Amino acid sequence: MNSTGQATDDRFEAFHVFDTTLRDGAQREGINLTVADKLAIARHLDDFGVGFIEGGWPGANPRDTEFFARAREEITFRHARLVAFGATRRAGASAAEDPQVRALLESGAPVITVVAKAHDRHVELALRTTLEENLEMVRDTVSYLCAQGRRVFVDCEHFFDGHRANPEYATSVVRTAAEAGADVVVLCDTNGGMLPAQVQATVATVLAETGARIGIHTQDDSGCAVANTLAAVDAGATHVQCTANGYGERVGNANLFPVVAALELKHGRQVLPEGSLQEMTRVSHAIAEVVNLAPSTHQPYVGVSAFAHKAGLHASAIKVDPDLYQHVDPELVGNRLRMLVSDMAGRASIELKGKELGIDLGGDRELVGRVVERVKERELKGYSYEAADASFELLLREEAEGRPLRYFRTESWRAIVEDRPDGTHANEATVKLWAKGERIVATAEGNGPVHALDRTLRVALERFYPQLAKLELVDYKVRILEGKHGTESTTRVLIATSDGSGEWSTVGVGDNVIAASWQALEDAYAYGLLRAGVHPAE
Repeated sequence: MNSTGQATDDRFEAFHVFDTTLRDGAQREGINLTVADKLAIARHLDDFGVGFIEGGWPGANPRDTEFFARAREEITFRHARLVAFGATRRAGASAAEDPQVRALLESGAPVITVVAKAHDRHVELALRTTLEENLEMVRDTVSYLCAQGRRVFVDCEHFFDGHRANPEYATSVVRTAAEAGADVVVLCDTNGGMLPAQVQATVATVLAETGARIGIHTQDDSGCAVANTLAAVDAGATHVQCTANGYGERVGNANLFPVVAALELKHGRQVLPEGSLQEMTRVSHAIAEVVNLAPSTHQPYVGVSAFAHKAGLHASAIKVDPDLYQHVDPELVGNRLRMLVSDMAGRASIELKGKELGIDLGGDRELVGRVVERVKERELKGYSYEAADASFELLLREEAEGRPLRYFRTESWRAIVEDRPDGTHANEATVKLWAKGERIVATAEGNGPVHALDRTLRVALERFYPQLAKLELVDYKVRILEGKHGTESTTRVLIATSDGSGEWSTVGVGDNVIAASWQALEDAYAYGLLRAGVHPAE
């Protein structure tokens, strides 16, 4: 460790993985990070093994200033170096006297990224200064920070658009930064409009003309941020700037996780410490939880659907060799293969899903055939098992064991919604059921009819099954399916339930939302008891 508490492992100096989630990624609409959030994300990124973590702009706002102060005291980085972000000095001033340059030094960060204008029109219209003065601002700021013992990276803002408009001037900004002592000069596709071939050609040209160490920073406005980043690496860039899960302004930045996975698994270039890649899915989801955004289910490599297979043809091939329909082994990135059960499922899908759930179907073709037909029949009625693994497992176990997995038997249920003259509402449910040979009648109130039914089930059953006290409904989705007769419709309900250590989903279908919810609740309770190791009693 050095005096600033930063990691000093130089094994990955030949290639930099630079994360800017805490600065650029935090500009995404809907993300508002507290200092505690930023510290938590920094720890996750350091655990993942990135080389640099850009923490924000000290001096620009109290939150970022506090983050750097607390990070120095509270985090001992094992892999990453902390980076402070700021701008070149103001026109007509000196770097030594500029307050925001001083704030960069006071942050204590050993590495500083300075953003500089590389597009002539931005210099003249946004900075309102001359092209010559802009170069002097770059030269003065970089050389001053280097003289203060800081390592300096320079982000050339709007570089690709600027190079297209005035290649001589854009290149002169790169050359000036490198000559002043910048360790890396980063070419930024700030508007996100470039395509891979354009990026690759431009990076190669700038490298040849300047000899500077080149980095790449891309936005995803054209949907090419990851591809553009990898194209820059192909052209010789040795520093990539990304954000976790692609968070960022407008549509986002280059996504850290597919970039790193491609570099390690496709390019064969180790850019993270040994074993870190296997933590990728966990880190991706952990950061999503901190920023309070649901993890993208279809994100490459780390999404829950990234290695999910639905079609029967795919399943047949995967049964022979999983690599036939997968570009990498999901375990390499901490993910797993999933078989989705739907009306597209064939025998192979059911057999593989059974294996995934730990249910040995024993090569029983008749059993598998019954399950396939039952799934197709029920999905025709509106059930969706690909999103309700718990309901499918109950169905599969019932077929395999030749009897329903019943912990209780419902005699009847009723939900009442009372609309009172004063504008208030009352929701009450009554259930009549049998459990362990005893008839139970229970009534409870709730915030809505479904909540009332849920509470009534607990009142009725917790005496027999105390394990139910741990269950909590964590998500509830309703979809109205296409009607078959005039205005009649079918309702599908998906319920997610947790016992504190895991989460599962169940499905119900009915001619109204309450009936569908009751089915999903019954499955949710039955599966929760099955997970708890309780044997069926009915």
